[in-house]
Amino acid sequence: MTGGAEVVVERVSKAFEDGRIRALAEVSLRLDPGEFVSLTGPSGSGKSTLLNLIGALDRPDLGTISVDGAALDGLDTTEYRAATIGFVFQSHNLIPTLTALENVQVPMLGRRVGRSQREDRARSLLREVGLERRERSFPGTLSGGERQRVALARALANEPRLLLADEPTGSLDSGTGAQVLRLIERVRAERRTTVLLVTNDAGVAAAADRTLRLLDGRVTPVGAPRSG
Repeated sequence: MTGGAEVVVERVSKAFEDGRIRALAEVSLRLDPGEFVSLTGPSGSGKSTLLNLIGALDRPDLGTISVDGAALDGLDTTEYRAATIGFVFQSHNLIPTLTALENVQVPMLGRRVGRSQREDRARSLLREVGLERRERSFPGTLSGGERQRVALARALANEPRLLLADEPTGSLDSGTGAQVLRLIERVRAERRTTVLLVTNDAGVAAAADRTLRLLDGRVTPVGAPRSG
């Protein structure tokens, strides 16, 4: 199956600390294949929790999440994450003892991809994000923007159909953040990848087709969908 994934979240609830902290309360939303949606809301509103549930890093207490018509609770979540999901974290989460080239290859380990093919694909992705000259550099020697670009390349390693980005520009200066956002927009345009991006930056949110706001555990639309 090619193109972006369709995601349907139906009345999903999630609480922590034995129910004392309600993160999500009957949240429902739909992402169409190839759509770019931004998710905003105050700190602690449940944005990261929702991404983790869609990415199968956690399970909802109630409700269902389906991707391309298949409920996540019936899938092999390890295979789903490897084959369908690309995840970009605010803090990049690179392995400090691996080079940029090796970090990008990590999602391909355990897949049916030979070593030379992994390296070729990793080099191609680093070239795509403008880091072909830093492939042998370790994360500690890279700038914040470079590390986030490596993280984006890593997220694309298995050609995901759904890209989940949790504050990917939050720790970057405005110029570097704009560069990372342009890369995400290009990925979406060229690959028709479905993108759900968490941000508190109005400028970043405006790049999406539409914006949703998460407040008090519930999702509401913000303004009119962007035309074009």
